[in-house]
Amino acid sequence: MVTPLEKRIKRHVVGKPHDFFAVTAPGFEDLSRAELASLGLNARAVAGGVEFTGRLHEGYLANLSLRTANRVLMRVHSFQAVHFSELESQVASFAWELFLKPGSVQKVHVTTHHCRLHHTDAIAERIQGGIEGRLRPSGETGPTVVSQQVFVRGIHDRFTVSIDSSGANLYLRGIKTHPGRAPLRETFAAAALMRAGFTGAETLVDPMCGTGTFSLEAALIAKSIPPGWFREFAFMGWPGFRPQRWDHLRQKAAERSVALNSPRIFASDLDPEACRALEASLRPHGLSDAVAVACRDFFELDPRDLTDRPGVVVINPPYGRRLGKAAESRELIRAIIARMREHYQSWKFILVAPAGRDLPATGLPVEVYPFFHGGLSVNVRVGRVTTS
Repeated sequence: MVTPLEKRIKRHVVGKPHDFFAVTAPGFEDLSRAELASLGLNARAVAGGVEFTGRLHEGYLANLSLRTANRVLMRVHSFQAVHFSELESQVASFAWELFLKPGSVQKVHVTTHHCRLHHTDAIAERIQGGIEGRLRPSGETGPTVVSQQVFVRGIHDRFTVSIDSSGANLYLRGIKTHPGRAPLRETFAAAALMRAGFTGAETLVDPMCGTGTFSLEAALIAKSIPPGWFREFAFMGWPGFRPQRWDHLRQKAAERSVALNSPRIFASDLDPEACRALEASLRPHGLSDAVAVACRDFFELDPRDLTDRPGVVVINPPYGRRLGKAAESRELIRAIIARMREHYQSWKFILVAPAGRDLPATGLPVEVYPFFHGGLSVNVRVGRVTTS
């Protein structure tokens, strides 16, 4: 028998569109907007992310499919408040039971700008207390409750409340189990590959692969596997979650995935442990047909042994804390550029290096994209190796 609460959830949550916000790193907004457009969603890029409107299952789809977003928030409530009594009243009267289960809220994040209520810890405490008070009468918690996060943003005394549909940050694909000394985030690698126009049909050489982030992202693209395929999401713990709808979306994604006759991505590194760890990530996730791993030195690798057509070479050399002195970075990159000129004519390239450092010019036509990674400002140089 369908309960009154289930009827309300169907009417107000499952059966109507919602406003979503895909949070991105600075500089990734246009990429995420294009990704959402490819899913048939009309999106608008703003500072720090992308806004879009869709049904609940389209929020599922965004989580499953977005390669460059950090998380997807669903906006559920908005109100004006200049006194704590107003805030408490708004929180207590909102129908949280439609969106969250009792005992599920683990963290409330608050930011304010030009608000008379500006003490973020006090705001978070009152909102969490109000949510728990509202949910307490609605029923007992089940044996397992998925942890949920609530995000509150106050601007000029207006507060927008969102619930996190993603859970763990979306760069956690559920593939890698081996941390590196300075691991590159998967969203960062995906953005760089997109900037270079990588489609998955061409050869990619990743000769300083480290933990294999570029190679794994390229493999997902080459096999048309969505980045969220191997993980779970916070929306699975929502009262309005519809497993059948989620299974249908996954089935459609599975139909688009492909098996490859031979690898298109060639990963290598001087560190045997890194190579073994990458291979161990490939096998259980069905990616061995896309990526070949070898322990080789970039300066001894000839791409003509791998392919007879130009592809994409991605260079993520040691820098910052991994290498140390700026002079060493300059010398290494100078040698890399010389090697590319000699052996990678007509290939596209991605070169990752710290911004603001006196690095040697590539002497090649490039587009530079600034990012922020691991406490460093980083530039991704994208171009093509030419003779002039």
